[in-house]
This record gives sequence, structure tokens and C-alpha cells, in this order.
Amino acid sequence: MITTTSCGGSENFVKEVKMMMTVREWKDIPVELLMQILSLLDDQMVITASHVCHGWRDSISFALTRLSLSWCRKNMNNLVLSLAPKFTKLQTLILRQDTPQLEDNAVEAVAQFCRDLQILDLSKSFKLTDRSLYAIALGCSDLTKLNISGCSSFSDKALSYLASLCRKLKILNLCGCVKAVSDTALQAIGHHCNQLQSLNLGWCEQVSDVGVMSLAYGCPDLRTLDLCGCVLITDDSVIALADRCPHLKSLGLYYCKNITDRAMYSLAQSKVNNKMWGSVNEEDGLKTLNISQCTSLTPSAVQAVCDSSPALHTCSGRHSLIISGCLNLTSVHCACCVRPHRAINAFPHSAH
Repeated sequence: MITTTSCGGSENFVKEVKMMMTVREWKDIPVELLMQILSLLDDQMVITASHVCHGWRDSISFALTRLSLSWCRKNMNNLVLSLAPKFTKLQTLILRQDTPQLEDNAVEAVAQFCRDLQILDLSKSFKLTDRSLYAIALGCSDLTKLNISGCSSFSDKALSYLASLCRKLKILNLCGCVKAVSDTALQAIGHHCNQLQSLNLGWCEQVSDVGVMSLAYGCPDLRTLDLCGCVLITDDSVIALADRCPHLKSLGLYYCKNITDRAMYSLAQSKVNNKMWGSVNEEDGLKTLNISQCTSLTPSAVQAVCDSSPALHTCSGRHSLIISGCLNLTSVHCACCVRPHRAINAFPHSAH
């Protein structure tokens, strides 16, 4: 795409026109112009373009930093094996699948050739084994975001090993990794991945307070934590998070039936304490809280959390405090709901 700007735009325009006028064959297209053209294409067309000639292949291999193969419905494994040695500058690789195709040898190829990777999505890769995690740990130590949700065959030993080498991780999705996510693995994550900001542990039923408390103590910058379906955790986990993670904005506790009012009051009090010590900004505080099916909670405790975190909403269209399945919490309201109610009551009805 050719663009002009108010300053020096005409010079750039003339330069690009001259550049196009000298093109006699496809292979003569300058790298800069080629990359502008390719930026308008989808990933499938970019791969096709890389087969036009050696020049195009080399240019794309050198310049391409992001690639998604989620569109591939069959033969993804062979495609990855063929592309990994070519696209060595990749920083983002999305290999999400609707049906499992990816195997360990493809992930090992990625880890061998794509050592600059920072973002890797392997979600729903049901065929992968520990071989893949060991390869990623050894070859992709600069990862900041890893999604292996639904990869149910990984072990906690392999996950612990990955955590020990991929210490720059900030976003980690382990939802449904029932074998990999144990207290031992979470202790390794808490010990090594101190920059972690977002972690999804949904439906990892082995997790207990030991693991969550290790995270709270080792990852003070946690912003988002999903513990939905972690049925073993108790108030101690939430209290540790409230005390140690002052920037926590989103917490999922769906179906955590051992959570009681103690946990809610600790969340409410933590915001007050952090403001007193000046360790948080005004915009800090919970923005999303899912306590659906936490049937032991009372309205007063949940209202305390709602009052301490104004970003939590129960009003229509802005449900960030999720309480479905808790019929005893219907009286809990956010500030948006309370203010109009008070305003209406402030004016006496004419009939009186």
C-alpha cells in the first residue's frame, strides 16, 4: 500500500513509483514493496507467496514475524514441519486446532528453528506429549505467552521443567491440563516465573491451597487468575492472593464451594490496606469476579467487595460481578444500581 504524509510524503511517493517502474518480473519486486503487499494478505496466501521464487521465499522468511495456521483443517503437522526451517524469525505462532492434528515432531521442529518465539498457541493439541514441553523449554526460553489449554497428556514434571527455563512468561493458559497442573507444578511456576500476570487454571482439579499460595507469594504482579472448578481450594488461597497480589483485577472462583465470607472480606480489606500504604493506584482493584455456585457466601460479605471495587458491576449490560446460581446474593448491587434507587426515593410521590 502506498501512502503519503504531509512531510516528505511526495518524496516517498516518487521513490515507490520509480521502484515499481523498474519491476519487470515478479522476482524484481523490492523487499520493502513485497512486504507491504503481503501485509494485505491472509496467512494462507503468504505461505503460497513464499513458493513463488527463491527471492520471495528468502524475503518472507527474513521478514515474517507472525503466523497463524488455525485455518488449516488437515495436514497441519506436515505443514509445520515444512515451514519451521524457513520462517526462523517468527515471534508469534498460532497453532490452535479444532481437531487434533499436531504431533510432537512438529513442535520439536518449531523449537529447533524458531528460537525467537515469544507467543505460542498450542491449544487443543490433544496428541502432544511431554516431548513437546521439553522441546519448547529448551528452544524457546524467550516465551512471554503460552497457551496449552486442553493439552491433557502433559505431566506436572514436564510443566515444572518448562517453568524453570521459560522464566519470562507473563501469560499462561493451562485450562484443562488436568495431569500437568499439580501443586508441585504451581510451586515451580511460583518460584521461576516471577513476571507472570495472567494464569488460567480452569478445571484443574488437583490444585489445592498449597499451589495457589505458592503463586501468590512468587508472582506478585498477577492481574488475572482463573480458578474455576478448582474444587479443593479454600479461603486460604483467596486470602493469600488478596495480601500478596495488589494488582489483581480478575478472579474466577466458579464452583469453588469451599469459599466463604472470610475470602470476600479479605478481598475487600486488601484494597483498603493497599490504598493506605500507597501500593496501588485508584484504578486498581477487582474489575471481574466470578463467584457463581459459591453458595456459602452471604450478601453482606459480597457487598463489601463490591463497595471496595467500584469497577465491579451487577447492573444490566455490565455484569462483571458474576453471581449466577447464588440465589441468596440477589440483594447485592453495585454503585450504578444504588444511586438511581436512592435518587428515586429522594422525591416524594405526588399521591402522598
